[in-house]
Amino acid sequence: MFGIGTQELIIILVIALLIFGPKKLPELARSTGKAINEFRKASSGILDEEEKKEKEQEKEKTVVAEAQKKEEVEKIKVKE
Repeated sequence: MFGIGTQELIIILVIALLIFGPKKLPELARSTGKAINEFRKASSGILDEEEKKEKEQEKEKTVVAEAQKKEEVEKIKVKE
């Protein structure tokens, strides 16, 4: 977890307990957890949008390529 060992984590928690107190610490942890959860949801939403854009671009490319092939076939038919 971010390269933090058990001893470092315990020291951080003790310092946080001393700074915020035992009553405020659970509330602070809850709000931090909610913020992280919202960030994850937002970032996954952005990734989903990017994937949709990429798929749409691929579809457009295939449609254009198919249209070009049809035009080439029609040109060949006209020449014959």
